[in-house]
Amino acid sequence: MKTHHHAYCCDARKTTDFIKTKCVDLVVTSPPYPMIQMWDEQFSTMNPEIGKKLTAEDATAAFNLMHLELFKVWKEVYSVLKPGGFACINIGDATRKVGDDFQLFSNHARIIEQMVQLGFHALPLILWRKATNSPTKFMGSGVLPSGAYVTLEHEYILIFRKGGKRTVTTIEEREKRQQSAMFWEERNCWYSDMWSLPGVRQTVSSHQEKTRKRNASFPLELPYRLINMYSSQGDTVLDPFAGFGTTMRSAMLLKRNSISLEWDKEILEKSFSSTPFEKEELNQRINKRVNNHLLYVEDYQEAKGSGFMKYQHTEYDFPVKSKQEQKIKFHSLKSIDYKKEENCTLISAQYSQWKKGEEEPLNPFVLTFG
Repeated sequence: MKTHHHAYCCDARKTTDFIKTKCVDLVVTSPPYPMIQMWDEQFSTMNPEIGKKLTAEDATAAFNLMHLELFKVWKEVYSVLKPGGFACINIGDATRKVGDDFQLFSNHARIIEQMVQLGFHALPLILWRKATNSPTKFMGSGVLPSGAYVTLEHEYILIFRKGGKRTVTTIEEREKRQQSAMFWEERNCWYSDMWSLPGVRQTVSSHQEKTRKRNASFPLELPYRLINMYSSQGDTVLDPFAGFGTTMRSAMLLKRNSISLEWDKEILEKSFSSTPFEKEELNQRINKRVNNHLLYVEDYQEAKGSGFMKYQHTEYDFPVKSKQEQKIKFHSLKSIDYKKEENCTLISAQYSQWKKGEEEPLNPFVLTFG
């Protein structure tokens, strides 16, 4: 009833110096976005030639060089993933004026090209629509034609698989897969190619301003869904651009092991070396998940009649839509322990069996599947 989480202070371009090949089941990450100004300094540190090209206003050369550095990470990701493993990459395109020219830099297209070159199979992607931009916000010259530009209000979640489908061969693997199933209504929502999720607060608190002024984190819900969709309990999830640890939180919550790589030592220490993972807060996500299902059952039975829910969960004694949902297992976080080493923080999470009745009272005005 334990999971183990390793957070390394290291350069993701050297992932295989810290992780064995073919030991990771799933990668969920969001890299620095090429040609987004807040990342210029980091890319220039990775390759000083990038800074020179930006200074010279050679946007195309800078863009290409930035992606060459990311390509080194994707090559490492391919090495550490098991056959049949998935890589999910959250990336946004960039718009930028360099000199007198304003243009789009298509990050998602370049990454797809690189991943396919490495041997990944590209799968249907997800558009993440972020409700962050005001409808009155635009780029250009007022309401006159031909002078304004479309604003970007979405990002991409690119999904790749290494090789063919993952095989399940042992009884233990089959049981873990059954216990990791999704509810019917979650499956229908999460496997849509359009997600509407709010972003997170991007400003960094004052004690972290030495690192950067915006945290660039994605919301917990994003890796939470992806980890549910593309892994089973006990699997290992890697985030080579860990930032403030959102992927690790989701993995821990879902009883997966994880590995986090972050090259900013101060961010690593603030995010992984104390107690940033409030177990009560994370456990609320389990309760929310069960509540959402019970609300779905209530609405479904009201519309269709109780006889249309044919199956009952074997342990939690509530109706489910399909036979595959009968053995879903939830685990509450019981304790989280930390051990600090020179370039790594080791975190162990211990669990207890979640019991029916721990969920919050139903709120009939809130019904979401994410």
